Amino acid sequence: MNGPETPASEAPSSLALTDTAVRHTPDGPAATGAPGTTAPSAPAPSPFRQPKAVWAVAFACVISFMGIGLVDPILPALSSQLDATPSQVTLLFTSYLVVTAVAMLITGWVSSRLGAKRTLLFGLVLIVLFSALAGATGSIDGIVGFRAGWGLGNALFIATSLAVIVGSASGGFAGAIVLYETALGVGIATGPLLGGLLGNVSWRGPFFGVSVLMAVALVATVVLLPSTPAPERRESLVEPLAALRHRALATTSVTGLLYNWGFFTMLGYAPFLMHLSAIELGWVFFGWGLLVAVFAVFGAPALRGWFGTPRTLYGNLVLMAADLALIGVFPDEPAVVIGAVIVAGAFIGVNNTLVTTAVMSIAPVPRPVASATYGFVRFIGGGLAPFAAGKLVEHYSAHVPFILGAVSVAVGAVVLSTVHRPLAEADKAAA
Repeated sequence: MNGPETPASEAPSSLALTDTAVRHTPDGPAATGAPGTTAPSAPAPSPFRQPKAVWAVAFACVISFMGIGLVDPILPALSSQLDATPSQVTLLFTSYLVVTAVAMLITGWVSSRLGAKRTLLFGLVLIVLFSALAGATGSIDGIVGFRAGWGLGNALFIATSLAVIVGSASGGFAGAIVLYETALGVGIATGPLLGGLLGNVSWRGPFFGVSVLMAVALVATVVLLPSTPAPERRESLVEPLAALRHRALATTSVTGLLYNWGFFTMLGYAPFLMHLSAIELGWVFFGWGLLVAVFAVFGAPALRGWFGTPRTLYGNLVLMAADLALIGVFPDEPAVVIGAVIVAGAFIGVNNTLVTTAVMSIAPVPRPVASATYGFVRFIGGGLAPFAAGKLVEHYSAHVPFILGAVSVAVGAVVLSTVHRPLAEADKAAA
């Protein structure tokens, strides 16, 4: 989620993510041809022509990613109606993301024992349960607590969803990634709008809405998704933390933490500066989410092709820092805050795709381990930033947290530059 970056574990060890697997066409496995012969080239199958099982998981992914921005439109309403300070309300992000971060360390261990499908379903059940409980409670402390349980379910779900899509999709790894990124984009874009629509009726609406939609996704997954292959090996609990001894992975993860500090400062506190209703906030973050989706799926690959991953990310992080600084200078101007938040969607979309891809490319450990390590470090930053922003505003002013966020993101660009060579070499290998 770098913000809502693709936070998946890419794949548990039970599912192969290599191009040596049997290639599939819409009609079944492709013929390999006799030795010494060259098979005729055929157009790549569309990533959107998939089995029903893949669509069931993709639908669940959309709903899961909705949860990232779903509560944004109701933050001011929660503060006023539950008599809570903004810093108390921002704990909805902190409990959710910190628990997600810590749970990332155990998702590989769990999925390598339960299998991908069981882990996926367990995560969905937890989301259904805790989102409903969050809607039913009457206190901010209760919502914060139940959001923590929601975060555990979300970690288990997102850590296996991409792996399940890859294992079941036709069109190979690249097609599965496109489908997954599309689900992420749709979820991030529509989550705030749905939150605004339901929140306009009651602050409880978004929580119950997620519970109902995830229950539908749970039933669809049970019925349509076949049993996944047994794990080939059992992952150790210490692998994600041990992976931090690899400099390239540790450096990129710290960049993710610094970036997420700025991003979730914006996501968690900017709604309080806009002075809008729930539905108006929903439309603002819908525009933000559309840019996240477009730049994650289309903009990032194009920019990488033109400038390469390192230079694209340096420029992207600097622009994101400038955007946060603009809010820090003019926090009392709602129009400036609204415009800066919407524009930030473009920077977040680029960062989502390129940093996650970079982590998978330069980490000298299996993809599931690398993703768990990266997710743990970066979500810690995302979880702590909104609460810190609320406290900084209470003790100083609204200028401080956004200036701090801008500095954090700019420092992230400097930190990332120390692994320029591995990033450039990964680009060459991909080409």
